[in-house]
Amino acid sequence: MSARRLRELADAALQLALPLFDALAAPPAQPEGRRLAQLNGEYVDYALRRSRRRTIGFTIDDRGLSVAAPRWVAQREIDAALTERADWILRKMVEWRDYARRRERAAIRWEDGASLPFLGRTLQLQVLPGHRGRPHLEGDILRLGLPPQAGVEQLRDRVQAWLQQRAREHFAERIAHFAQQHGVTPRRWALSSARTRWGSCAADGSIRLNWRLVHFPPDIVDYVIAHELAHLRELNHGPHFWTAVGELFPDWERARAWLRSQPDEAQL
Repeated sequence: MSARRLRELADAALQLALPLFDALAAPPAQPEGRRLAQLNGEYVDYALRRSRRRTIGFTIDDRGLSVAAPRWVAQREIDAALTERADWILRKMVEWRDYARRRERAAIRWEDGASLPFLGRTLQLQVLPGHRGRPHLEGDILRLGLPPQAGVEQLRDRVQAWLQQRAREHFAERIAHFAQQHGVTPRRWALSSARTRWGSCAADGSIRLNWRLVHFPPDIVDYVIAHELAHLRELNHGPHFWTAVGELFPDWERARAWLRSQPDEAQL
């Protein structure tokens, strides 16, 4: 092969290699209104908000990384803080992505044939367009009629109304069980639709239980009820409180760990 031909091949290889290398080395495009940081070799975009606060703070949620900094802090100090907290930021971003994936997998598809977790079972929704009557459970099939023009919201509302009624019945039965077995009874109780807690107990002796617990196995429901009933004895989360929980529900540590692993906003 001639020297000229070798030079032509070398030039061609260089033309292929250089753009590819540049593309790999270049940072990703930044969304509008966000900045870019390189943390441990990874590019991370973030939103920067200036305020009257005194320190630099970091928040990671479904919008990604947000940085709040005092108005007087220079960008180089923000960059230094990001570098210092790089390990924590990257770990939390991975945890949030994993959480989001679990939540997406657990989300109910409001349509015919969808799966519905219910007290340790998996029900299947069967929509009967044009049929009347209340939802009814036959084996593991939840059948419900809807008007022909009904949409997703109407289906969801009908199913959730049915679930709330089942939750009310099941919770009442389990509260009566704890009253009989352990002699602890709330002054009154009600369902909750809170997005931040599975249950709560007030100083007046009343408790509230999140109806969405009906999606979980019965032993997890029992743990939450025991948790709130224990607050009737100890309105705190100190050692005596957890002793009271253990008397009502001995396997509380496993149940609490299971509940906290679930992709939902509410926690105990």
